[in-house]
Amino acid sequence: MIESFDTPLAPLTTMRVGGPADRLVLAETTDDLVDVVREIDDADEPLLLISGGSNLVIADAGFRGTAVKVASRGITVESSDQCGGATVRVAAGEPWDEFVAYAIAQGWSGVEALSGIPGCVGSTPVQNVGAYGQEVADTIASVRLWDRREQRVTTLAAADCGFGYRESLIKRSGGRYVVLDVAFQFLLGGLSAPIRYADLAAGLGVTLGERVPVAAAREAVLEQRRRRGMVLDEGDHDTWSCGSFFTNPLVPQDDVPVIEDRVATRLGVDAAGSMPSWPATLPDGQPAIKLSAAWLIERAGFGKGFGMPGPAALSTRHTLAITNRGGATARDVVSLAATIRDGVRDAFGVTLVNEPVLVGESL
Repeated sequence: MIESFDTPLAPLTTMRVGGPADRLVLAETTDDLVDVVREIDDADEPLLLISGGSNLVIADAGFRGTAVKVASRGITVESSDQCGGATVRVAAGEPWDEFVAYAIAQGWSGVEALSGIPGCVGSTPVQNVGAYGQEVADTIASVRLWDRREQRVTTLAAADCGFGYRESLIKRSGGRYVVLDVAFQFLLGGLSAPIRYADLAAGLGVTLGERVPVAAAREAVLEQRRRRGMVLDEGDHDTWSCGSFFTNPLVPQDDVPVIEDRVATRLGVDAAGSMPSWPATLPDGQPAIKLSAAWLIERAGFGKGFGMPGPAALSTRHTLAITNRGGATARDVVSLAATIRDGVRDAFGVTLVNEPVLVGESL
């Protein structure tokens, strides 16, 4: 373990905002990670876990406690055959996109549509990371965790992880669990999972449901993400973000006619009829409709580049990304997010929910 004190945390996040932590510990092995979390809990001190920092906004005042940077590495193939596919165990600190590239090089399919997503492997089951018709829940076999309450290592099978849209039992536990490693189950053969996203299919020149070489799927996804400013680039402020700042809202089916009426009143009947929506299920199992947060944001009056020149503004390429134009503070980011959230609620009666975690009392 490597530790430092009064260390700035902004460089450890993709939004690049936030003050220092009282102490920062770099946990380079799984044992280090367990040991430092146990030490902090025994001392009853505040803990902040940081992996890739892509889903994190830290207050300008920083974090009064110990921040632990998860930096464990390792990819282990536990089994591989044509009938059962490949079972692969990956340490929590492995960079996600590097692992996706590695999986594709091995001819493993199931995560190719998740190319270009920043962060580390250990964060993916917490959020049930998803994009372009795939979720990590599609390929996760199990997650090994440190249970802070029981003070022991435990393993959750995928069926017990409670995966839903951008959520999991791990996320709902309120910090009880620390991800140590993730086991994935991949198909072999070098072909992608069926393409489920219309723009991706169009870019590949195939129809929905077709399969393509995994390398071709990855390149097509990266191209889609680059066009939206969703691939990290030091020199491109459109990528200084948390990616999508808001999740697509899930609304009960009974609420949809009211929302459509508000859309029609504001934008016209044709707009209400063309509002993007998909069947979904609420966490309690009730039927719901998923709406497009990007569509609602833009129709509420917040177009690409809203807030320019900054210091915080919407991406010039994607209305879901709040970006740091180079000198933003956490307060700037959160203030813009509140303006957009309130504007969408006032316009359509839909309350958007933040996807990144906000850390610090002032946020």
